[in-house]
Amino acid sequence: VDMKWKLGVAMSSDTCRSLKYPYVTVTLTVADPSGQITDKSFEMTIPQFKNFFRQFKEMASVLETV
Repeated sequence: VDMKWKLGVAMSSDTCRSLKYPYVTVTLTVADPSGQITDKSFEMTIPQFKNFFRQFKEMASVLETV
């Protein structure tokens, strides 16, 4: 139904004083066959997000041909 993403940087945590690595949080809003809508959120590194985005574009182009 919808996809949102945001870029963040964790500076530190209780267990690690210096993180400083960017990450992407993705929230997918999905509807099951009965119409129930739920949000699914997950975090990825930048390389993981680039791969996810590439695969998502490939899926979109295949769906356009159907």
